[in-house]
Amino acid sequence: MHYISTRGSAPALDFEGATLAGLASDGGLYMPESWPRFSREDIAALAGLSYAETAVRVLAPFVGNALSEAELRGLCETAYGRFSHAAVTPLVQLDAQHWLLELFHGPTLAFKDVALQLLGLLFERFLTDSDSHLTVIGATSGDTGSAAIDALAGRDKVDIFMLHPKGRVSEVQRRQMTTVLAPNVHNIAIEGSFDDAQRLVKAMFGDAQFAGRFTLSAVNSINWARLAAQIVYYFYAAVRLGAPERKVAFSVPTGNFGDVFAGYAAAQMGLPVERLIVATNINDILHRAMVAGDYSVGELTPTAAPSMDIQVSSNFERLLFDMYDRDGEMLASVMRSFEQSRALRLDDRAHTRIGELFSSARIDNDAMALAMRQAAENMGEVIDPHTAIGLSAAMAADLPADIPVVTLATAHPAKFRDAVERATGHRPLLPPRVSGLFEREERYETLPGELQAVEAYIAERATES
Repeated sequence: MHYISTRGSAPALDFEGATLAGLASDGGLYMPESWPRFSREDIAALAGLSYAETAVRVLAPFVGNALSEAELRGLCETAYGRFSHAAVTPLVQLDAQHWLLELFHGPTLAFKDVALQLLGLLFERFLTDSDSHLTVIGATSGDTGSAAIDALAGRDKVDIFMLHPKGRVSEVQRRQMTTVLAPNVHNIAIEGSFDDAQRLVKAMFGDAQFAGRFTLSAVNSINWARLAAQIVYYFYAAVRLGAPERKVAFSVPTGNFGDVFAGYAAAQMGLPVERLIVATNINDILHRAMVAGDYSVGELTPTAAPSMDIQVSSNFERLLFDMYDRDGEMLASVMRSFEQSRALRLDDRAHTRIGELFSSARIDNDAMALAMRQAAENMGEVIDPHTAIGLSAAMAADLPADIPVVTLATAHPAKFRDAVERATGHRPLLPPRVSGLFEREERYETLPGELQAVEAYIAERATES
């Protein structure tokens, strides 16, 4: 399997190369040169397998010759052995049609662990026989940072620099990052929004003089290996609900479009997905794109679901690449125009093709709080604000009664205990495995949202190539 850039001019790489590179050298995102296809028999054969073994089967076509099957199995068993639930991503039934897929049983209580525990091991494995020292740079709206830091803290040949928007993540999210005092971990609070932090990360990769000094890589969902790992739980859940004999719908709370794009990838591989519901909060660029073809940047409004407070959804570029028939040269022109004007109008053909699989919903703050309250009172489930947005969208979806609808539960409610308490009157407790979080020392640097300042900070601390 080789990987090509959405913008057409970067060299094709194998799985190892794409994993270590993260972002393509032409500013694009890596995509598999073609989608592997699973037959109905292949999907049926996943029934009864453990999560780790399901991951081996689903990931093997993407990994290609970069790892042997035994090596891949060992990494998957190690990564998912750290989860607190034996099923890793268990399903919880809410009513006759609706289910939660709990993705928060990893070390940092968020769905990002499912991919990043494996990605950290992949980095370590690929660097073992190399003289390279990796400088990982990421931006987080809350959960990616803590998951990536947990996965990479203390690992040889890797330094991680994580940017988060100052004051715009929950206290639990911040402390899960800033109380990790390993010498290879560097936290940076940016004065600005997540979009500002994400823009800085992309700018550093695109700055030839800076990037040429270091071996840069990414842990955001711009890294293909991270997205590939997220495809697994779509197969795992769907098979348990009757696939391939039965179609399944998924409602996905999303800001950066990575989690729901993994569902799209699963569908391209042959998983019988009835619909992917893109659930946004009031920062609704994706909803506007789905409904009206209007992918234009609006004003960012902070909410109680900070991981979704995003206006530029990086992974939407991957979907556009497929919708525009994988014409990298044309997409590069489209994305350059978007980056200048902050507006993009989908053409009728692309908009129609997207609507064949995707629908969307914009969930405001009142509907989000109502979903949390109803889940607690009527279903016996305490859920976080992001999951509540997904569940509200799922409940509003017009789907046949025989189609199971799975809402991705993306974070443990205790990560957003203030918002949960306001909505439900119940203050969720942190699990014992993260006890003592509020007594630990914090360490981070506050910097202006300026490229020169961030590059200077990193250059003083990173290992040059």
